[in-house]
Parts: sequence; C-alpha cells; structure tokens
Amino acid sequence: MSHSGDPFIQNRTFDEIEVGDSAQLTRTLRTADIQLFAAISGDINPTHLDTEFAQAGQFRDIVGHSLWGGTLVSAILGTEFPGPGTVYVSQSFNFWRPVTVGDTIVLSVTCREKHEHNHHIVFDCKAVNQSGVKVMDGCAEVAAPTQRIRRPRVLPPEIKIADREERFRRMLSLVDGLPPIPVAVACPCDADSLRGPLQAAVLGLVVPILVGSDRKIRAVAEEQMLDIKGIRIINVPDNLAAAETAVALCRDEGVSALMKGSLSTRDLMRAAFSKTAGLRGERRISHVFVASAPAYPKLLLVTDAAINIAPTLEEKADIIQNAIDLAEMMGIAEPKVALLAATETVNPKMPATLDAVALCEMAKHGKIRGGLLAGPLAFDKAVSPRAAGIKGIHSPVAGNADILAVPDIEAGNIIARQLEYLADALMGGIVLGARVPVVLTTRADTAQTRTVSCAIAQLIHHHNSSREAK
Repeated sequence: MSHSGDPFIQNRTFDEIEVGDSAQLTRTLRTADIQLFAAISGDINPTHLDTEFAQAGQFRDIVGHSLWGGTLVSAILGTEFPGPGTVYVSQSFNFWRPVTVGDTIVLSVTCREKHEHNHHIVFDCKAVNQSGVKVMDGCAEVAAPTQRIRRPRVLPPEIKIADREERFRRMLSLVDGLPPIPVAVACPCDADSLRGPLQAAVLGLVVPILVGSDRKIRAVAEEQMLDIKGIRIINVPDNLAAAETAVALCRDEGVSALMKGSLSTRDLMRAAFSKTAGLRGERRISHVFVASAPAYPKLLLVTDAAINIAPTLEEKADIIQNAIDLAEMMGIAEPKVALLAATETVNPKMPATLDAVALCEMAKHGKIRGGLLAGPLAFDKAVSPRAAGIKGIHSPVAGNADILAVPDIEAGNIIARQLEYLADALMGGIVLGARVPVVLTTRADTAQTRTVSCAIAQLIHHHNSSREAK
C-alpha cells in the first residue's frame, strides 16, 4: 500500500496480485461520519441520529450505518489494492456487531480467487474493532486493472458539518423543564408566521393566542395543513387592530409575551411602545439577536440591530446591560462583550472607537455590571483567536466574544444578516426592556427562527417571574 503522505496514487495490476495477498485500512468512526453518510444516503433512521431514541433501543447508543464498513472496502479496493482502474462487480457482507462512535475498525481484504479469463479477483473482507471482535465480514469481486496506473493523489474536498437541527435542539435545551407561556401573536397570516408559534406550542414552549383576521388565519392553516384546533383566535379587522389587541392582552390580561406575525415592525412597535397604552417599562428598549453559527463554538449575541438607530453613549450602556442580563439568563457567566468598530486604534474621526473606550471605563466604575468589556475591536478580532493573536491583542474578550455590541443599527443588521445568510447561523430575536419580552422577527424569518425566539421569550419570562417572587 502506498503511504497516505505520498503525493501519487498507484495500483497493483492483476498479474502482480497473488492469492493470499492482503491489505489493511484502519478508521475510527466519528459523529461526522454518521452525519455525512445519512446526508449522502438519505438513511435517517433514528438509530443513527437520535440520541434519545438510540439510548432506549437495542444498542443503548448511537450506532453507525452498517454499510459505512462497506464504504471502507470500496476505499481500499479503489485506492490501494488493487487501486486505480479497479471496477466493482459485486459484494456480499455480513454484519455481526454494531459500530459506535469512537470505535476503531481494522479492515482487511485478502485475495481469495483469481480468474484469468476476465481478470476478476474475489477478495475476502473482514473488519474487527479495537477489541479484536469481528464486526463485519464478506466478499467483494472486482475487475482488476491490467495496466500500471500512477496518478497525482487528488485529495477529497474538505467538508464541514452544519447540523442545523442539532443546533436547534441545543438552543431549545435552554428552556428544558420550563412550563409553556401564553403568547399573543399579532397577525399570523402567512405560512411561517403561523407555523412558528404552532411549532413552539407543539414543543411545549408557548400557548399561542392568534390575533388577526379569522378568515385569513384559517385559510393559511388549511393551505399549509396546520392544525389550529383548540387554539384561541381573536378576530380583528386589520393589522393595526391586531397589534393593539395583542398588546392589550399582554398589558391587561397577563399574557406573558408578544410576538410579531406578518404585519410590519412599525405597526407592532407603534402599539407596543405607545406612551399611553403600550408596554414600556423602566428600562431602555433594545433588541438582541441570538445566533448559533457552525463556525463559532458557542452562542453569539448581537445588539442592537433592530430598535435603536444611532444610540448615544448612555443608550449604548443600557443596550449592553440588557444583553449582559440576557446572556446571564442563558447561563453565560461574566459574558464577554466586544465593542465593535472598524479598528482597534482610537480615532477621533471614528466615534465608535471613542465610545468603546468610554464604555470600558463605565464598566470599570460599575455603571455596566456583570460583563467583561473590551474595545474597540474589529469584527475579526472579536471572534477569531488567530486574528487577535496576529494583531497582538491580548484580552479575554478578543477572539472569544459572547456579545457583539455594534456602533449603530446599520452595522448590527448587516452583521446579523451575514451570519444568517452567509454563515448559516440559526437565529433568534428578542426585544428587551418592555414589560414583557417581544418576539420581533422579519417576514422572511423561518418557522425555526420564530420557534427559537419563542424559547428565548419563555426563558426571560420565567427568569423575571422567579426574581419577582423572591
């Protein structure tokens, strides 16, 4: 067998292989192998992907697909023994024992028969695990190459697993065991704005109250085959009435959260933050995106990207405090806050850099509590340890931020949407500082995003309720 570091790949011809010759391949099963095999094959048997199901099943753990071992046979025959030019004819395998994540398999293929008339070779195949226990055996027949082939080794493409469903489950785990909360949904009159709260209800996060046109809501439910049986619907004539009614439910009837449906943000915010009939509290209103991105090892909060357009220094302090408080509710101890700007150098022509220095001083004097602030920091220095190291920035925050505090709404919105659409981040969005949490999503947001946002609202409600009870 050629060494894996060899820049060339070459075969052994039919004439060069003798009965009894063999080759081996060693491979350790990883979670990524199972996920990739499921993605390629379409085999999404929960035995391979659902930890809860697997733990209650026959093997008490996630196991690999049986044919994963078969792919190892293909790998060794096609790349090493005989190698390039080999054509598969048939295979037959027996699977004796499951392979779980972390098991190391040693696969052997041994030449059993050679057929001169067609240059076919039959190989015995056997795989044992790290304990020497047989997990698979069988045979494979190939048409072996008759000419020597030596080619540059072409490396396979690098593949990264973006397991959105797993990230979705991890985000929902923040509210494991918490009872559902009533949420008033203003104008859920399109597919995603209705599916989101209904999915959240099925998952035990919320009890939705649908406020809007009864006719439109039922038409969407019928078209999308969504079950709204038993769901309370309050029929109102238009979007503005839906917003005002949903706000009144939160203000006067003890409903725990407000949720935006298919109406405009302006209509909902006008009703929610009316000085006479809205939901204003004692704190400044601000918005936080909670993002789970495949390339970042933890949740990332971005604020403010939806409410405060060009916040003053004092307003930024309140915005950051809101985000720190939310991060602490999520179990993040002493959240690391990166104060974003275009550079790490203080420049009087860049107000964001001056504000960053001032905010750090405010934190030192206790005007911002609970978090660890650093800035000014450019985006890459906030999230990349490598970028921070190259620039010589030594800070617990640099390259390891929990919260990105942006200079204005434009920067925040651009960052949040880039995370979502270019980095495949799973997002949730929440408005803080009102008398109840407000789930503020865009019309383009998916039902999954809306469900995550409901979970964040549920977390905030129960945290605030427990604090008030003390």
